[in-house]
Amino acid sequence: MASRLAALGRQQRLLIRNPEQAPQLPSSEVVQASYEDGSAMRAALNGVQTLFLVSGSGAGRLAQHYSAIDAAIAAGVERIVYTSFLAAAPLATFTHSREHSLTEQYIRATGKRYTFLRPSFYLDSVPRWFSSDGVIRGPAGNGTIAWVSRDDLADVAVAVLTTSGHDGASYDITGAQALTLAEIAEQLARVTGFPASYQSETIEEARESRAKLNPSDWELEAWVSTYLAIATGEMSVVSHTVEALTNHAPQTLADYIHQHPESYQHITAARL
Repeated sequence: MASRLAALGRQQRLLIRNPEQAPQLPSSEVVQASYEDGSAMRAALNGVQTLFLVSGSGAGRLAQHYSAIDAAIAAGVERIVYTSFLAAAPLATFTHSREHSLTEQYIRATGKRYTFLRPSFYLDSVPRWFSSDGVIRGPAGNGTIAWVSRDDLADVAVAVLTTSGHDGASYDITGAQALTLAEIAEQLARVTGFPASYQSETIEEARESRAKLNPSDWELEAWVSTYLAIATGEMSVVSHTVEALTNHAPQTLADYIHQHPESYQHITAARL
């Protein structure tokens, strides 16, 4: 997204934990800061009008979000655009959606201008949901999901950041078609030429299979609830946000697979 803004000639201040990893872009200033470091965040945001707040990661990210928001308000930021998640709600099935909902509430309570971007699961993660034997396993039932590409999210974000009329909006950002995991497997098989399938699991089976990888409790609950949110229908939303704000259709799984054959290399390698 930063490269897109740079191409438009927009000035940016890039806040990053490790400046050595920052992209070298015109009209861009790199400042070292992390969400949990309130004083560094306040200094980095001094003079900034709009904060594009990318959600953090890990079990402590809610505290990170609050710290970053507090710093933004103390620094005089006037507007926050936040990357939330589809179906964010206090009682959402997907545990991360609950955290996003709490972050949204915290931002609203500041009284500042805001826009929430609520993408579905990312399209580039689809191949990684498949095991090396080409199977998706999980308790998703016949629920559907409309995956969205990171590129489409970036295009929407740029539109929101560079045009007016988005204050107070919450944008669901999805692909154009909601598919079951079985249908996703069919598409992957058709595009790659390798067998792929979906195998339903019970909640207990899902917990047991994933516990073998020694995840933290936070990771395990998020992992299993990902599939349960699909099963309940919470991920079945199909929006027209991408086309409405970017004037192009959302990327499809076939598009992505054709462009990124390396994305399913773990499946092909197991069959060689």
